[in-house]
This record gives sequence, C-alpha cells and structure tokens, in this order.
Amino acid sequence: MLAAVKKQMGDGFSFGAPTQLEIELANLVLEAFPSMKKVRFVSSGTEAVMTALRLARAFTKRDKILKFEGCYHGHSDGLLVQAGSGAMTLNVPNSAGIPKGYLQETIVLPYNDLKLLENTFKKRGREIAAVILEPVVGNMGVVLPKPEFLEGARRITQKWGSLLIFDEVITGFRLSYGGAQELFKARPDITCLGKIIGGGFPVGALGGKREIMDRLSPLGTVYQAGTLSGNPIAMTAGIATLKTLKKTNPYSQLKQRSEKFTRDILKLAHEKKLPVQMNQIGSMFTLFFTGQPVTDYSSSKASNTQQYSRFFHSLLQNKIYFPPSQFEAAFVSAAHTDAILEKSSSAILNSLSKTFSR
Repeated sequence: MLAAVKKQMGDGFSFGAPTQLEIELANLVLEAFPSMKKVRFVSSGTEAVMTALRLARAFTKRDKILKFEGCYHGHSDGLLVQAGSGAMTLNVPNSAGIPKGYLQETIVLPYNDLKLLENTFKKRGREIAAVILEPVVGNMGVVLPKPEFLEGARRITQKWGSLLIFDEVITGFRLSYGGAQELFKARPDITCLGKIIGGGFPVGALGGKREIMDRLSPLGTVYQAGTLSGNPIAMTAGIATLKTLKKTNPYSQLKQRSEKFTRDILKLAHEKKLPVQMNQIGSMFTLFFTGQPVTDYSSSKASNTQQYSRFFHSLLQNKIYFPPSQFEAAFVSAAHTDAILEKSSSAILNSLSKTFSR
C-alpha cells in the first residue's frame, strides 16, 4: 500500500474532481456488498451517516430517525443522544451546543429489544424515515445482535416504508469481506462505511439501492459535496487495502485466533471467580468488568469502570495497550502472531488478578 500511495503522491494529492481511482475503488466496494448498487465517497464515517440520514428523509418524506442506545454514529447533531464511544466514557451521552429541536427528531430505543421496536412502529411508524444501527455494536463495547434482531428490524422497516441503515464503519471489511451483513445474511437499504476502505486514510462512503442513491445530486435534489471526497491518496490506499484483503482472506484465521485468545482468558478468569464477561465475534472483542451478560446499553453501563481503569494501567506498564475506555472495542489483527497473543493473554490474566486483589 505504501508504495502505491507514494507513487500517487507524485501525481497529485487532491483535484476536487472525480478520478478513475474512485471508479476502481467503487467497483471493489460494490462487489463486496451486494446490497449496494451505487456508492458515494465522502471524507469520514460521520459524513457518510449525515448524508445517509438526509437521503432517507428525502426518499421517505419523513423526519424522524430511530437509533439505539449506545450506538455511536459520528458526531452529527441529531445522533449525539445516548451515544456510545467517548460519550459513554465521559458520561456525556449528549453534547452541548445542540438545539433541542434536533434531538426531538431522534427516537432512541434499547438495542436488541425487538418487541419494543415493533410497538414503537405501531405508534409512530408513519413518522420514521429510517432506523440506523450498528449490526454488531462496537461503541459500548462489543455487543452482538440477538437472534432475529437484524432480521426483525428489516421486516419492520419494510412493513412501515422506512429505510434500514447499517453503520458498518467498524464492521465493514472487518468481520468478513462483506461486513456484518454478509455474516448475518442481512440486507439494509443503505450502508455506511469508513476508515478501513481507505487503509487508514481519511475516507467514508455510503451506498445502497439505486432508486435511493439516485436522489443524491447531481441526479437528484439531495445535496452532498466535499472537495476532499474521493481524493486520490485515500482511493489509492483503499484499492491496495481491499485487494490485499480479497487476496489473503484473513477472516477465518482472525476468527480462530480471536476465539482462542478470548476463550483462554475467560476460562481462567472464571476459574478464579473474577466477575468479568467477554463478548467476541470475528476479530472484535471486549472484556467487560461485570458479572452479568452484556446485551445492551444498560448492561454495558453496569460495568465497573474504576476496575477497568486499574486494569488498563496495569497492562500499559507491561507495554500492552488496551482500549483506554471500557466501552471501546478491541481488535485482533493479522499482525498479531500466536506468540504475541500468548504473551498478551498472560499479561491480561496477571493484570486481572492484580485488579481484583485490591
């Protein structure tokens, strides 16, 4: 990837106009995500979500957006309510500087509560433009969807004429080449992507059904623009990254290593009767400092953040950098060898013992 990026730097950083590189990366993304028939590149995951919501409102001619507690979809005004990620860590689920009117257009429900979602649509379904969710939550720690939750959300939104938006900024090209929707056999109307499709460079994307995406300007009346969107450096890095992922297909190995890594830690933690939980899927995992299963925002918030803080700093002294927040996901990468994971596992167990001995 670095060689390709260095070469492109000699040809230009940004043109404020489409390039052939955008088409090449777009074809790779569309091939990986069959639910996407068209794609628009932007400069971040936040931008992708902002545009997706504007598109959904224009397409359905409705104003309300339904999101779930603990799901973080970027820092746009209407979505910083009961958000995950840093907002949870700092105990600031809402941000200052947001007019009340913005938040009045956002309905917030507990994640994984399909019955409540259905009842909410029975009362307000004709007002809701879209449901947006992380198909696997990564921003209140890793939280998996309960069986039939994604399928149920798909069924309910279709029944009421609302759109279903998957925020796969974290899960896209990470859980599988086709993201969480490939893993769970779920098809949203719009998908939001970020980070990974640029190989670490600033980039985002949204894509979906042709009839929805055609509402974007210049074909439609939903305005979106950005001078740096689709810039050649990010596109070049993205092409090299996705081609590498497609060729090497590391997902099975990552899954196996992650499962063994988390299983070994949890087994020894339970043998010592330490009150911790481990949620894991693919290469994503979170070690929760709670004795109860974590399935939603409230059960995640029940975690002991002071214990987690002591655990984090203990690990840091052993030169192992875990997420500094209890509510951020951790990841196993292709760079983590078996030897590295074994060393990390030993250090984690040692730090756990120290944390709970205080």
